[in-house]
Amino acid sequence: MAEIQVTSEAQEAREAHLKDVREAARALARKFDLSYWRACDRDEKYPWEFVNAFAEAGWMGLLMPEEYGGMGLGLTEAAIMLNEIGASGAGMSGASAVHFYVFPPQPILRHGSEEMKRRYLPALARGETLMAFGVTEPTSGVDTSRIRTRAEKKGDRWVINGQKVWTTNAQNAKKILLLARTSPREEKNPLDGMTLFFADLDRKHCDVRVIDKLGRAAVDSNEVFIEGLEVPEENVVGEVGKGFRYLLDGLNPERIVVGMEAIGIGRAALDLAVDYANSRVIFDRPIGKNQAVAHPLAECWIRLEAAEIMAMKAAALYDSHKSCGAEANAAKFLGADAGYQACDQAMQTHGGYAYAKEYHIERLWREVRLLRLAPISQEMVLNFISNKVLGLPKSY
Repeated sequence: MAEIQVTSEAQEAREAHLKDVREAARALARKFDLSYWRACDRDEKYPWEFVNAFAEAGWMGLLMPEEYGGMGLGLTEAAIMLNEIGASGAGMSGASAVHFYVFPPQPILRHGSEEMKRRYLPALARGETLMAFGVTEPTSGVDTSRIRTRAEKKGDRWVINGQKVWTTNAQNAKKILLLARTSPREEKNPLDGMTLFFADLDRKHCDVRVIDKLGRAAVDSNEVFIEGLEVPEENVVGEVGKGFRYLLDGLNPERIVVGMEAIGIGRAALDLAVDYANSRVIFDRPIGKNQAVAHPLAECWIRLEAAEIMAMKAAALYDSHKSCGAEANAAKFLGADAGYQACDQAMQTHGGYAYAKEYHIERLWREVRLLRLAPISQEMVLNFISNKVLGLPKSY
């Protein structure tokens, strides 16, 4: 009985803590209203005011140990924070702005030298260093083993040449976590021979070109052309040739929080749709009285709630250092679908007014659509589940 009592008290304390995290993140995110995000989207303006507010409150170091200036919290807290940012109406413009401070430094934290961690992590935790993440290439797609960016050792330095695409933050970032081949691809072990570098994003050697895209206009995506970029030996993350393995450590947590971001965006759209359905009067009655309007919105609520349960289960497994590959992929799949469905149904509920930017739905709809494509497509999630979970033969 005493053990049950202790467990119950610990669970209650944990729930109270997570409630505090949610309320604090919600309060801060909602200081930036829908008109702020509409302006950032219209002007393609990086949301520095929003980023600085979260940095000053210490959120950028949420996953960093306290010894490096962070909060020392877990993935569950990060997922809740990013969910609340999405739910505030910030969309992917707000979620990505914080996401790319919190997650790209993780390979440094897990695999970097102690000198590297003490040199760079505190500034990252304070939000003072903006970094980019250079992995994807135009010719390799999801087959990262076929990247063409090369790094050659010359004395005590590495010289990098190549091209990256869909590189977030590169317009403003001073640093880039860069994956490059340091030895030729071998068919037997195609994912070996790639190395991670924490490099200066030196404009003399990096030509950064912004990509004009469908949504998330406030946070830039770029092509980066790299020619003769020098990186000192001490800025190699971990061991040479094991860079892709280090990236794998970050795939599951990113999929979990991406699912939570989509759920948050879906909830923001659902709230707007419910308000509109209650206030829009046609034929002398609010349109929300019609089951053709009410039932699809109710279904969206159900799907968002179910998706969050999966995401929180996956986050709890990760924080407990348990296997969570299937759950992380499922969380991303369900969150992306539920978030998109809610935004699309909010568009339908608003009718023609959904096309007007002043109603904000079209921005959320454009931005949430990304998450059915990235950081992994829904189809690749199904490939993972069918092969790794169900034991069906691999299709590629």
